[in-house]
Amino acid sequence: MKRLLIVALLTFVVLNVFSQKTYLFRPSNVFDGLTMHSGWVVRVGGNKISYAGPLRQLPSNQSDSVIELDGATLLPGLIEGHAHLFLHPYNETTWNNQVLKEPQALRVVRATVHARKTLEAGFTTVRDLGTEGAGYADYGLKRSIEEGIVPGPRMIISSRAIVATGTYGPKGFSPDFDLPLLGAQEADAQDLPRIVRSQISKGADFIKVYADYRWGPHGEAKPTFSEKELELIVETAASSGRDVAAHAATTEGMRRAIMAGVKVIEHGDGGTPEIFALMKDRGVALCPTLSAGYAISEYGGWNPGKDPEPQRIVNKRKSFQQAIAAGVTIIEGGDVGVFSHGTNVRELEMMSAYGMKTVDVLKSVTSTSARVFHLQDKIGSIQKGLLADLVAVSGDPSADIKALEKVVLVMKGGMIFYIKKQDSE
Repeated sequence: MKRLLIVALLTFVVLNVFSQKTYLFRPSNVFDGLTMHSGWVVRVGGNKISYAGPLRQLPSNQSDSVIELDGATLLPGLIEGHAHLFLHPYNETTWNNQVLKEPQALRVVRATVHARKTLEAGFTTVRDLGTEGAGYADYGLKRSIEEGIVPGPRMIISSRAIVATGTYGPKGFSPDFDLPLLGAQEADAQDLPRIVRSQISKGADFIKVYADYRWGPHGEAKPTFSEKELELIVETAASSGRDVAAHAATTEGMRRAIMAGVKVIEHGDGGTPEIFALMKDRGVALCPTLSAGYAISEYGGWNPGKDPEPQRIVNKRKSFQQAIAAGVTIIEGGDVGVFSHGTNVRELEMMSAYGMKTVDVLKSVTSTSARVFHLQDKIGSIQKGLLADLVAVSGDPSADIKALEKVVLVMKGGMIFYIKKQDSE
């Protein structure tokens, strides 16, 4: 690998949050959100991109701090599509104990660390899919990041997910005991619009609903809400200009959610060619969360590379490949929190390993996610006028997706939050 040269103010080793300058980035490659370019430079003025294109066409009437990124690729800031900043890996503490035994103050402090790790891994935007018992703490964390109190990615939040009564929550307790914390908000039938409006009033950017969950006679996943109930949720959220994302892992749960008009199916394990064709036809995106099932299988004792693959892993690969074949819009989202924050790139590596073209993986985590989240006029691409959310990685991720692990610079809104020290020879 070529020696990485960073020529600029190396006083920005970790944080540069006090001033915005004019920067000129000169990498070996630029992925603009759609296409890889060589010979391009990117200029940042204030908090926005002011030029992206060939060096020979660069206006030269500005005084720039030049950052040479020899051997590196500059990309739009990555977008994590499914995270739980208020969770940490289940092999550290079970989900039950995190919800019931960890004080909210502890969880908030831990979440601020997770936010910083996410940003330093190159993910400048994160879509959080529920606080899992931490109430509306995601709104406070989002505000803290926006106000510059703590470093972290831009947050798109759902606060408390909506679940059908009796279907979700910590398990193993006497039925005589009503748990004070369930990890989500229960609602049914005609009460659903009120709950959706309440969550919106408390800062939710979108609504998350569990269209199915493990409440079957033997603990198997079964649909929860009826199609009509899901339609009520979607209709109410749409009145405010917000989308609905549905946790759906069964075929019928997916079908009901799709027909009700949700924007994104989370997980989608039970997808079939017919279901994915329906998603394609109705413009519903898939957030596959490949890494979550993989991690949970490992926690259960599976040793990848030595043991045969569990059936859930085999099935997940198959359904993901069916979604690709059907032309479904796929966004990146690993369900990070189930596994360690800051290792988000493992989801992209699995998407590539499971058969998605590498350039499509790069689109998925940048321009495609921005479009699905209605943020394409702000982030997700490197083009003039968009926010200067940028990440530089050593190597070419279009040739080897693992290059995304080698982050050398992270900029959000024109401010450098991370810069790797110069490599020694």
